[in-house]
Amino acid sequence: MTDPAELYEAVADETDRVLVGNDDAVELLTIALLTDGHVILEGVPGVAKTTIARLFARTIDLEYNRIQMMPDVLPADVTGTHVYRETTGEFELQRGPIFANVVMVDEINRATPKTQSALLEAMQERQVTIEGDTHTLPTPFLVVATQNPIEMEGTFELPKAQRDRFQFKLGIDIPDRDDERAILDQFDRDPDLTPEDVSPVVSVEGLYEATETVNEIHVAEPVREYILDVVTATRSNSQVAYGASPRATLAFLDASKARAAIHGRDYVIPDDVKALAEPILVHRLVLEADTELADVSPEAVVGDVVDGVEPPGSETEVELADPASTDATD
Repeated sequence: MTDPAELYEAVADETDRVLVGNDDAVELLTIALLTDGHVILEGVPGVAKTTIARLFARTIDLEYNRIQMMPDVLPADVTGTHVYRETTGEFELQRGPIFANVVMVDEINRATPKTQSALLEAMQERQVTIEGDTHTLPTPFLVVATQNPIEMEGTFELPKAQRDRFQFKLGIDIPDRDDERAILDQFDRDPDLTPEDVSPVVSVEGLYEATETVNEIHVAEPVREYILDVVTATRSNSQVAYGASPRATLAFLDASKARAAIHGRDYVIPDDVKALAEPILVHRLVLEADTELADVSPEAVVGDVVDGVEPPGSETEVELADPASTDATD
């Protein structure tokens, strides 16, 4: 059976051939793929958001499609439609770009709400409805959406219901000087380097096997309580108008298992939950108007929430590691 830690190491090593300084993105994409999640990547133009998704799909030999969102993109442009063929006198289904394993939705907030909503069924149900007929999407299925935080003219903010469908939101920052120097040297040596230069290092069968391993990861009762405490704290924080939903609670459970597995553990520790808090919560919280006027960022609020919740102490360390020591089962 494919070990999740070996899978992650192989994917990270292969993407490093082209990608520099985005280890967090590769980790979260791996976790999302192992747990049926979806990811928003937010960053200014030129920080390799689309390259990250393309590289990731290549390393696992997955079918990849890219949808460039614009205000004139229609739902049928995403899902597909029936086209009349004169040669046969019949209507034939023309599948849209949503029919792929990894779908890059570039600048998702430039699409109209009607087109954005076409993604809801696909992301939640892994199916789309085209002119009354339901069609199952390929498996695995991962949506990677991008947003540009500095050009908001002509955009449509994602509604909370849509944001909640994304397991993670990650900011892709400008690389620091050392990473940018590594990029400079890398492309000086090989100016034609592209995502096509990486090779598949994990099979789809291996991915399924790794997913089965993730499902068996142990989550002790103190860690379950810690997850609930963190999510509950978002709902009672004075800076937050609407806190995280139960979908966020399940995201913590699934993603913590996957993070433990790719780091070589068969049990979840509180640090897994803490490490995932920002990407799981930052896009789900609706801040109070006073908080927004004070220019307090969602990231800062999530930090305050996590800092205000006491994690399980060292006295529970044995229980976290030993499934036999607790009645909690996965």
